[in-house]
Amino acid sequence: MARPKKYNVSLADDEVKELKSIIRKKGTTRTVRCRCQILVDLDDAHGKSLTYEQTAKSNGVCISTVQNAAKLFATGGISEVTTIKRSVNSDNARCKLDGRAEAQLIEIACSPAPEGHSRWSLRLLEEQAKIILETPVGKNAIGRALKKPNSPSQKRILVHSLKRRRRIRSSHGRCS
Repeated sequence: MARPKKYNVSLADDEVKELKSIIRKKGTTRTVRCRCQILVDLDDAHGKSLTYEQTAKSNGVCISTVQNAAKLFATGGISEVTTIKRSVNSDNARCKLDGRAEAQLIEIACSPAPEGHSRWSLRLLEEQAKIILETPVGKNAIGRALKKPNSPSQKRILVHSLKRRRRIRSSHGRCS
């Protein structure tokens, strides 16, 4: 037996057009596109509306997702459905290094290592970051920042390791 609809969705003609245009746009995220399609499927005013179970099955989502989309529309309208709110506890919100601090950190990592050391370690970078940066940054955050493949230091390390592999392979080929 189908679960009764908790939130009834009745869309006006202009709302249906707006939802369909959002669905067709290339830059629309999958979540927003799915929410809009759910609303079009649940629409009571235009043709046959589907049940929550049928809508969930046709869109490849669970029933609670359909209920949440209907609830968002009932409480806030289309604008509420088409915006995705990020949690304050998300990774991007908790990031300690902004672009400027990360650039300074990469600059430190690309500079010559301090005396007595052959290269920068995370511990050395952490100590140097405490001196230069305004906010204290741990070695885990430093490691994550330097691990990004788009950073210049990571590209330099990658190129260096590839050259080293080629030298090792070519030297092994000569020995046999």
